[in-house]
Amino acid sequence: MPERPLSILFVSSEVYPFAKTGGLADVSHALPIALRELGHDVRVMLPKYGNVSERRNRIHEINRLKEVPIAIGDTVELATIKSSSMQNPRTKVQAYVTTNFTYFDSKKGLYADPITGEPYNNDERFIFFDRSVVTTCLLLGWFPDIIHCNAWQTGLIGAYIRTMHAKEFARTRLVFTIHNAADQGVFPAASLDKTGLPSHVYPRVTHAKQLNFTKAGLEFADAITTVSPTYAKEITKDKLIGGGMHTVLRNYTIHGILNGIDTYHWNPATDPFIRHHFDSSSWKEGKALNKKALRDRLRLPQDEKAPVLATIARLGEAKGIPLLIEALPALLQENVQVVVLGEGDPSLANTLEKLASRHPSKLAVVLGFDDELAHLIEAGADMYLMPSLYEPCGLNQMYSMAYGTIPIVRATGGLIDTVAEFNPKTRKGTGFVFRDYRAEDFLAAIKRALALYKKPTYWAAVVQNAMSQDFSWTNSARRYEAIYREILATTAR
Repeated sequence: MPERPLSILFVSSEVYPFAKTGGLADVSHALPIALRELGHDVRVMLPKYGNVSERRNRIHEINRLKEVPIAIGDTVELATIKSSSMQNPRTKVQAYVTTNFTYFDSKKGLYADPITGEPYNNDERFIFFDRSVVTTCLLLGWFPDIIHCNAWQTGLIGAYIRTMHAKEFARTRLVFTIHNAADQGVFPAASLDKTGLPSHVYPRVTHAKQLNFTKAGLEFADAITTVSPTYAKEITKDKLIGGGMHTVLRNYTIHGILNGIDTYHWNPATDPFIRHHFDSSSWKEGKALNKKALRDRLRLPQDEKAPVLATIARLGEAKGIPLLIEALPALLQENVQVVVLGEGDPSLANTLEKLASRHPSKLAVVLGFDDELAHLIEAGADMYLMPSLYEPCGLNQMYSMAYGTIPIVRATGGLIDTVAEFNPKTRKGTGFVFRDYRAEDFLAAIKRALALYKKPTYWAAVVQNAMSQDFSWTNSARRYEAIYREILATTAR
C-alpha cells in the first residue's frame, strides 16, 4: 500500500524567482518543486521585499489574510499575506508572501541597504516574518505535517510553535536546514523581549548571551540537516566554518544531504537564456558559439586559442575572492581570458575593476547580479574558478559540469563531495582540486587544467565525464522525504 502524501510548508527568506542573493534562493525554488513531483502537498513562504514586483510575480491578495496584527515587543505591525506560485512545465507550487511596508516593502535590499551596505533591523524583520508564518497557518487552519525552515532567518518558528502554539501544532514536525553555519542571526540580548517568547525559553534561543536565531532553530527541530556530507562534519570541527558554534553543533545529529540543481532552468539543451543549445554530443560546437557570444557581450577579443575562465560569486572572503585577486596577476600572464560576475565587498569590487582596467583584453568584471549573463557564462566558459575558503555545498560547480565547463575548486564542503580530480591515466574525474588555501596551490591547479586543455582528446574526456553527472534534485528530495517520514513516526520534541 503506497504511503500517503505529506503536507509540507517550506519557509525561506529568499526564493527564486521572487528574491535571490545566492544559492539559498535556488534551493528554495528547486527542492519544493522536486518534493511536489514526488506527490506531496508543498507550499512555500517568504517575505516580499521592496525590490520584488507584485505584478511581474503575479502576487495577489487572500481575503482572509489581510492586515493581520503581529506583535513585535510592545508594538504591533500589520502583515498582509498574499499568494503567488512558482512552477516548471511539470508542476506548480503555491507560495505565500508576507507583505509589510515598514519591514519589507520600504526596503530595496533583502538584508542590507544596497547603497550603503548597512544592515537593516533584521532582528525585528525576521521576528515579524517568523510570527507571520505561524499566524498564517493558524488563520488558514492548516497545520502541515512538516514545516521545513531554512537558514537563520526562519530559526524562531520552532520556538513559537513548540511553546506558544504547542496544542495546535502538536502533530507538526520541524526540520531546520543550516545553509551557512557562519551566518547565524546574532543580535543583542535586548532583542529577546521583542520576540514575545516566554522568558523561560530564552536560554534555548541564546548563545554567548545573545539572541541567536540559528541556536533557536537547532533547539526546536525534530531533524537538522545541512547541504553536503562534508560540510556536516566541518561545522562541528572547525571554529571558522562553524561560526564559533562548532562545539555546540556537536550536541546535535546533523544530516548532510547534498543539494541538487534545477535541471529545467540549468540545462544547456533547453536553456532559454542562451541562443546556442548543446548537449554532450554537440558540446564542442555549442561551447564555441556561446564563447563567441560571451566575448562579444563583454568586449573581449575573439582569441580561439585562449580558454575562458570564469567565476560567478558574492565578492567576499568565503568565496575565495581575495585568493583569486592574489592569483590574477600571475594568471593573466598566461594565454587566458577571465570573466568575473558578482557583487559584495566594495573594496574587493574596486580591486577587480582596477585589474580589469589594466588588462581590458584579458579580464572582464561585471558587478551586480545578472541571471541571463550567468547562464551565458556557464555556457561559454571553458573552466570555472571556485577557490572557496569554505563552501557549504556550492551550486555553480554543478551548473558548470552540466554545461561542460570544468570546475577548479578547493577541497572543502560540497566542492569535494561533487568534484573529483581528473586522472589522465584512467581518464576518470570531473575537474581539478587543490587543498591548501594558498595562491600558489590555486595556480598549480589552474595550470594542470590549462595543460590538459591543450590536449583535445583528454579535454573531451573530462568534459564528457562532467556532463554525465546526475545532480538533479530527485535523489536529494527522496532523502528529505525519508527524514520527514522518520520524524513523523516519532514523538515531537
